[in-house]
Amino acid sequence: MNVAIVGLGLMGGSLAISLKKLDFINSIVGSDHNKIHQQEAMELGLVDSIVEFDEVKNYDVIFLAIPVDGVISALKNLTDVKDDATIIDLGSTKAKIVASVPQEIRKNFVAAHPMTGTENFGPKAAIDDLYRDKVVVLCDIENSGEKQAKVAKKIFKALEMKKYFMPANEHDRHAAFISHMPHAISYSLANTVMNQENKRNILALAAGGFRSMSRLAKSSANMWEDIFRQNKTNLIEAIELFEDELKLLKGYIENEEWEKVHKNLEAGNRLHDILD
Repeated sequence: MNVAIVGLGLMGGSLAISLKKLDFINSIVGSDHNKIHQQEAMELGLVDSIVEFDEVKNYDVIFLAIPVDGVISALKNLTDVKDDATIIDLGSTKAKIVASVPQEIRKNFVAAHPMTGTENFGPKAAIDDLYRDKVVVLCDIENSGEKQAKVAKKIFKALEMKKYFMPANEHDRHAAFISHMPHAISYSLANTVMNQENKRNILALAAGGFRSMSRLAKSSANMWEDIFRQNKTNLIEAIELFEDELKLLKGYIENEEWEKVHKNLEAGNRLHDILD
């Protein structure tokens, strides 16, 4: 297979590193509107060459590792891909992307969300094995062509990812709670502290817990604005339910109902019975 990756940041660059290890991948080219990203990707050896976007339609597999708005725009310009080409997007929300796919290339398209990443971005953030042992959610796969579905499954299996299948709208609601809301909380936590504390105190007193909770606030503002916009309804629901939980705990503390505080904290402990 000859592969083109549109978007050479963390996700696209890390994907390129992993794909290079697969014996059924012949070549990997990259496309990115950012000239600096193009240069860095070549200097780091992430791709074999840089091509213009119009050229990616000549490749067997096209990965769209760009923000959701970019995916939607790109799909409109890929209606003349090869008949057997496979287009795989890596967007963090799925419903609006799936709804936007031009009908003439619906069979070519596979909606995927690798549940992985770091708070860093750009080609220099690309790391080896970012995808290994991580979950990839494939949405509405029954609407993809038989060959395209097989190609996507083969690639993600070779990357040693765990495949899950679900409808796009169901994915977006789950993602709002598991991924998007935590990012919103991390940004809000960072802003709360920045608005109340001076730089000296932050540097002197910020311990592991604060650093862990605020780490996500390092993530790309451009990317997360895009995600919040695309998944607005689900995200608002998740934030409101989080606010209810925080108000509940706040009320217990205000009323000095320490036994209820203790039970509330113990209930939260149960999450790690699942995660661990």
